[in-house]
Amino acid sequence: MAESNFVDYVKIYCRSGKGGRGSVHLRREKYIPNGGPDGGDGGRGGHVILRGNRNYWTLLHLKYERHVFAEHGGNGSKNKSFGRDGADKIIEVPCGTVAYNAETGEYVCDITEHGQEVILLKGGRGGLGNWHFRTATRQAPRFAQPGEPMQEMAVILELKLLADVGLVGFPNAGKSTLLSSVSAARPKIANYPFTTLEPNLGIVSYRDGKSFVMADIPGIIEGASQGKGLGLRFLRHIERNSLLLFMVPGDATDIRKEYEILLNELKTFNPEMLDKGRVLAITKSDLLDDELIRLLEPTLPENVPHVFISSVANKGLQELKDLLWTELNKESNLLETSGKESIVHRPKSRELLQEELDELGDDDDFSYEYEEDTDEELEDYEYEDLDWDDEDKQR
Repeated sequence: MAESNFVDYVKIYCRSGKGGRGSVHLRREKYIPNGGPDGGDGGRGGHVILRGNRNYWTLLHLKYERHVFAEHGGNGSKNKSFGRDGADKIIEVPCGTVAYNAETGEYVCDITEHGQEVILLKGGRGGLGNWHFRTATRQAPRFAQPGEPMQEMAVILELKLLADVGLVGFPNAGKSTLLSSVSAARPKIANYPFTTLEPNLGIVSYRDGKSFVMADIPGIIEGASQGKGLGLRFLRHIERNSLLLFMVPGDATDIRKEYEILLNELKTFNPEMLDKGRVLAITKSDLLDDELIRLLEPTLPENVPHVFISSVANKGLQELKDLLWTELNKESNLLETSGKESIVHRPKSRELLQEELDELGDDDDFSYEYEEDTDEELEDYEYEDLDWDDEDKQR
């Protein structure tokens, strides 16, 4: 079976650069006796930076780049020459990527906008050269500061698709058919469960050149929040959706019961999903006549806007778009007035992160080694590890 090009969960090892050490050097020139100290500072180590990029929609490029190292800072030298700053390492990720500490499960940061940059690991500061430590009574200091050490961390990157409307339903509820009918997306459609094995995004055109983004995820079954079926792996993708469109086939035995099962799975996975707007679409309504629709109306869930649609017969699709657009504007206004974020990220237990890695077969242990710098000789003068806290304010 061919490997999917959609990767939404990776584990990488990141390491920033360490700061270069300060130079211990005394000026030696023929006609300048007692030249004094002129050792320069070390350069800053490179940062590891996460940057949002709208041109990426998956983490596939990081699946094969498991070690991310920033450059070390250069050492200072004579004539008050500063060491070169280490080059930053920038990790391009899709918008909607969340970073967690793989060891503790702690939430680190969230990339939601194109061009947004977050320093994941700071590079070490460069050490001060002996030029900084000259005084009236200590005119030839033979010591300097070492650079600050690097930082390292194993990071879990988790992608949560950014979309306006998320489709929620059992397998074969007609989600992929709807997406293909209202957008240019072409998801796989077939008459068997779990046809959709990865999320799909489509841009839905609306009136007057307006549009919104719709996301289709694999079907949810009862118990998905406990890991049954494919739901647990992909439920995270609807955490960021502004509006949830529940889809239940019109030929279902009990539409209300299926809706409540889906709602309960979302609540179990993340209770905050109940705060999102909800719309109910009864699909395959071309199988229902007007009299049967009138009988079904009183049995549908209360306080949830609903519409009968048929993607194959192109029935009720414009009415559905109008309803979704109205509800999206309500959700947007609600978030602006309340000032509440659409989703709050909580720390994850290390056990949960491990389970997700095991599920993806992506639990390779990191083996990494690095060599200590073999720097030039320090002009025959003694080099001491002067603590940063002692002289840090003299910079």
